[in-house]
Amino acid sequence: MRKIYVFDTTLRDGEQSPGVNLNTREKVEMALQLEKLKIDRMEAGFPAASPGDLAAVNAVARAVKDVTVIGLSRSRESDIDAVREALIGAQDPCIHVFLATSPIHRKFKLRMEKQQVLETAQASIRYAKKYFSKVEFSLEDAGRTELDFMAEVVAMAVREGASVVNIPDTVGYLYPSEYGAIFKYLKENVPDIEKVQLSAHCHNDLGMATANTLAAILNGADQIEGTINGIGERAGNTAIEEIAMALETRAEFFGAKTGLALTEIARTSRLVSKLTGMVVPGNKAIVGANAFAHESGIHQDGMLKEKTTYEIMTPESIGLKESKLVLGKHSGRHAFREKLMDLGYDLSEEQVNEAFTKFKVLADKKKEVSDEDLLALLEEKLIDTPEVFKLETIFVAYGNESTPTARVRIATEDQTIEEEAEGNGSVDAIYNAIDKVSGEEVTLADYSIKSVTHGKDAQGEVHVVLSQNDVAAQGRGLSTDILEASARAYVDAVNVLIEKRKTFSRRERATL
Repeated sequence: MRKIYVFDTTLRDGEQSPGVNLNTREKVEMALQLEKLKIDRMEAGFPAASPGDLAAVNAVARAVKDVTVIGLSRSRESDIDAVREALIGAQDPCIHVFLATSPIHRKFKLRMEKQQVLETAQASIRYAKKYFSKVEFSLEDAGRTELDFMAEVVAMAVREGASVVNIPDTVGYLYPSEYGAIFKYLKENVPDIEKVQLSAHCHNDLGMATANTLAAILNGADQIEGTINGIGERAGNTAIEEIAMALETRAEFFGAKTGLALTEIARTSRLVSKLTGMVVPGNKAIVGANAFAHESGIHQDGMLKEKTTYEIMTPESIGLKESKLVLGKHSGRHAFREKLMDLGYDLSEEQVNEAFTKFKVLADKKKEVSDEDLLALLEEKLIDTPEVFKLETIFVAYGNESTPTARVRIATEDQTIEEEAEGNGSVDAIYNAIDKVSGEEVTLADYSIKSVTHGKDAQGEVHVVLSQNDVAAQGRGLSTDILEASARAYVDAVNVLIEKRKTFSRRERATL
């Protein structure tokens, strides 16, 4: 199995993401985690950019022991000198020198002819070789460089003793077959090409960074360059975790693997997200929150029967504990029953069906139903009280310059009654309307609200205590709408009150 070397540029290209600015302590913390991930080469920064970046690169170089530490340099002696200073104390230092080669860069940025570019690159590699045994040379914007000129520059880098030659798709312009063809061409047309490692460095402007990098591997690339979570300039770089897991999952197809400690991927991703402030999208491959989450009932049923029906890799392989069966409106009865068992509920088929019906009603109101939601839902009716009154609908009209009005529709055993009432507030109006329907004279002894779940769509639980003569009754109501929860709690308490009254009456008759 061919080894693909991993060049991580999270600390350099990743830090160039708009809005990201890592201090020295943060760079070192990230570098130590990257070392645990067992990347091969780490580009710690661009020392010539500022004294602070030079100091940060030096701190990283001294902190890590088992990784090649790299400093970026333009094809200038002063930049190379800055890298020399920054990498003092590194166990295994390397310099990364670059120069643009494409026609558009030669004309508008460098204002150089081909020969000048070739001579400048040659001089920089020679100067770097005086101080570094390992030199990587990059042809910036190689993807838009003429193939014959590219081959000429690569051949020069080979002769001058470069260790790695990088062929970047700097602006994410190429299609996978085009990018892969470049590596094939260089392998076939550059003398002594086997003396260097060819590296692939892709940007994601057209969303093809991962596909392009994999195409390069298929055509002989020895090293891939990228960042954790795919962060970087503009649309970002190749996401290292995507390449690593693609090679791991499709090892027979690619015939190549990285040496990464794959179980450190999730931890590394979280750290990079935390330190850069760049949130990982939920649908991001490999490390997104939904990468191992399933809500569809069909998918959940398949997963419960055999995980490989819908998962081509395991969450454990990247350091996560398990897949998530997310309960939502698309979930099926199978996943719902499994979740109840996980929560410790062993219910009969009839009880499961009843709870599932309530769950579906709740799922239509919430994007995702949490464990706390389910617990609250299951506990709502732990006391089996006959429903003399059953709340069907409520309507509330309220304005700060008008009297609150509520209309309720409540079903009894043989009819449906609708009543309307006013009150001092919305809840008071609802309760006055319910009193009209029930005909019960009660006193509201206690009323409290609490949130049982989190977020803007959290469920609210209302607890009420009603008293009538010497009888007190408690009621609970649960809903994402607090007024509906208030109404449900009140009706529940009225039903409990009526049942208690009947119980007392039966006891009194029994003593006569």
